Amino acid sequence: MPRHSNASPPEKFDIANIRFTEVTRATRGGFETLFQQPGAPKYCWCMTWRYSGREHIQSDEKKRLMMALIDTGTPVGILAEIGGKAVGWCSVAPRETYRKLSNRQDDSETGVWSIVCFYVPRALRGGGLASALLDAAIDHAFAKGAHIIEAYPVEDATPSYRFMGFRDMFAVRGFHEIGMAGSRRHVMRLER
Repeated sequence: MPRHSNASPPEKFDIANIRFTEVTRATRGGFETLFQQPGAPKYCWCMTWRYSGREHIQSDEKKRLMMALIDTGTPVGILAEIGGKAVGWCSVAPRETYRKLSNRQDDSETGVWSIVCFYVPRALRGGGLASALLDAAIDHAFAKGAHIIEAYPVEDATPSYRFMGFRDMFAVRGFHEIGMAGSRRHVMRLER
């Protein structure tokens, strides 16, 4: 994938050519390749909301923990692929597979899936891939038995937690706000 400066336009791609795949033991190679490329979030391996230990762990240990989840069949998320190459990621899984995401969280609820993270390489940002990933994540969660999908997005101008998506992207799809998780993250839900 060519590198672009921050001022460069996103690479062009046809949304119709995107294939969405659940990350499983059989498909984890694409996930690993995506996360190991330059600029990818290999520092976290999408374990930020999954790992509850208080001590700092290195990225190779985070990768090992994520691969162990995948190997045991724990849902972790979906990949966007173009031409067989992984080009984006969304962490979507049953809420109980994450650590506590909000003080408002009622752990007695069942059938709740959470969307907590997106990764789109810089060269592809601004072209609609995050929105396509969100649509696919919604379809995936409901197809897997979710009754409620919960997300924790931020406002566009927020300086942190941007990897969790933006509030308007969720509101357009019918998510409604039920409160805040901290001072920046909105707790939003979609029910079917």
